[in-house]
Amino acid sequence: MKILKSKGWTLAAIGVALVMLISGILAALRFYVPSKLYDTPVNLLEGKYSVDGGEWKEFTADQSITDRFHKIETRGKLTLDTRAYYDEINLSTKDVWFELKTAAGNKIAAYTFDEMKLSYEHLKVGRPLALELPDTPGYRITTLWPKLLTEQGITPDTELVLNVEYPYSTGWENLENSLHITYNFNSGLYLRFFFEALPVVLLFVLVCFFGIFFFPIAGRILGRMDYRYLTFGAVCFFWGTYMIVQSLSIYLNLWIMDPTLCMMLDHLTEFGFLSSLLFYFKTNLRRGSSQGIANLTGTIYLGVAITLLILHLTGTADLTSTEVLMNSITGTFILLMIVLLMTEVKGSRDTLYFLLSCIPLILTLGIDLMDRFISIPGAHFFWYGMAITMFVQIIALCYDLRQQYLERLRYEKMQKELYEANVAVMVSQIQPHFMYNALTSIAMMCKKDPDKAQEATVTFAKYLRGNMDSLKQKEPVPFKQELEHLKKYLYIEQLRFGKKLNVEYDIQATDFKLPQLSVQPLVENAVKHGVGMKRKGGTVTIATRETEEAYEVIITDDGVGFDVEAARDNKEKEKDGHVGMENTKRRIREMCGGEVVIESTIDVGTTARLILPKKNQDGCHPDQSEGSYQRRRS
Repeated sequence: MKILKSKGWTLAAIGVALVMLISGILAALRFYVPSKLYDTPVNLLEGKYSVDGGEWKEFTADQSITDRFHKIETRGKLTLDTRAYYDEINLSTKDVWFELKTAAGNKIAAYTFDEMKLSYEHLKVGRPLALELPDTPGYRITTLWPKLLTEQGITPDTELVLNVEYPYSTGWENLENSLHITYNFNSGLYLRFFFEALPVVLLFVLVCFFGIFFFPIAGRILGRMDYRYLTFGAVCFFWGTYMIVQSLSIYLNLWIMDPTLCMMLDHLTEFGFLSSLLFYFKTNLRRGSSQGIANLTGTIYLGVAITLLILHLTGTADLTSTEVLMNSITGTFILLMIVLLMTEVKGSRDTLYFLLSCIPLILTLGIDLMDRFISIPGAHFFWYGMAITMFVQIIALCYDLRQQYLERLRYEKMQKELYEANVAVMVSQIQPHFMYNALTSIAMMCKKDPDKAQEATVTFAKYLRGNMDSLKQKEPVPFKQELEHLKKYLYIEQLRFGKKLNVEYDIQATDFKLPQLSVQPLVENAVKHGVGMKRKGGTVTIATRETEEAYEVIITDDGVGFDVEAARDNKEKEKDGHVGMENTKRRIREMCGGEVVIESTIDVGTTARLILPKKNQDGCHPDQSEGSYQRRRS
């Protein structure tokens, strides 16, 4: 996993560095290349225009015509003397037919279905998809040559007529978006691409890199997959792809011959972006019913998008003609997602923060969607809202990663403390004097009873192995396993104390778990500081009980006892007098939410009760394992 993360970050860094390098080169070249080679007027003509047969309005070469139209006619003269400066004129059109002619009616150039059909027949390229959709202009680049215009008698003073038609009955178009003029000097169209479109393309390539690498990999840095950031990474990637295609839309016909395929590519990237946006909203829902509605919504949206694509590919209806339908569905579904999120705001602060961060995105998307139905001045700034939302999400991600990092530090600190506690418990059980006493007792038996000495040696070895294995054990263990290890310890102690140590068992419940080596320190205290301090010795009883809410392990001795209140007033004395007791209490509390209760009476004995709540048995060790750490985060 670490290797994959390292390679992912390295690849992302290389990609970002390349994008920045190319952008720097383009910025430097822009100062040395004359702007007239790629920066040309907005309009082909300069004069007056009429929308759908209405009144005539004046316009200049650099004036954007934003009026919505189905048919628009412009009359005037060429904006520049193309004979003196340029080799060719490129007209990049989107979803419109056009015809350029003189005022006398002589056709100069045209892009209609009949003209397109003739060009394909001349090229002999088979039957492209464009010929299956006779009412679909698509995205097309038409080239005019000034030399030919001169040969046709066209001068700077010749009045020309440019008719542009948007053939769809649904929606409108404006000349600013549908017709782009480029006066070319040598390779002027490519120069315009490099200096105007490529910097924007590189910017959104960087956004795609963020989507592919930054959000998913960052979400995995600490070993936790957060699907909110994964889906937001998908949103960034598809948004970047969509904006790249948007920036290249007037140039697509340079590389894709079929105009309808150029248009289809534009719509497909939009579908991809809006689909990822819907699924991103869905991942921020928490209720099962809301998620079910969101899943159904996303499935319907994808189903409709695939159906419309099939209709386009089969020549039944192109994607632009069904755009209004798709926009209506998109707006409805996004509104539905927002409503579902708002129903969860009351019970989730994270959902509220998410909705607040998405306000720029929602508002700008709503404005752009409405702009498809009614003309809204100043529309088409959706990507600003998306940029703000992405920036906010990056800040939120960095904050979340910081919180995860602090959580991980606390988790690792706790793991270290628990490990040290295990070591302390183990060491407390195999102190030199304990090993010396055990080995001495075994040595004394070697002559008197060799068989028993062999049995004692094997038991002592198993006991030591159990203590060593406890260092590797981080999970609670079944009580039966703990009991078997405890019996080995008591067997060895009985070798030492002989008849002075009597052990009794009253086991009524065994179906529960507890931290390893958590009972032994209690038993050790009963042996060493209870019956071991009594001249005649005594009895240590180990019992278990099951109550309605908990399991209990009860260690009782009839030894010398001690003053509990005095021990509480002197914690250092308590620690010295009861080996491993503090570690035991902490491990039981942190791993199983349990507690240790000690009662003692001088000259009567001591009772230590280990209480383990049943509610924590299934998810025991809530603060100890990595899996539980992740559950707590979620």
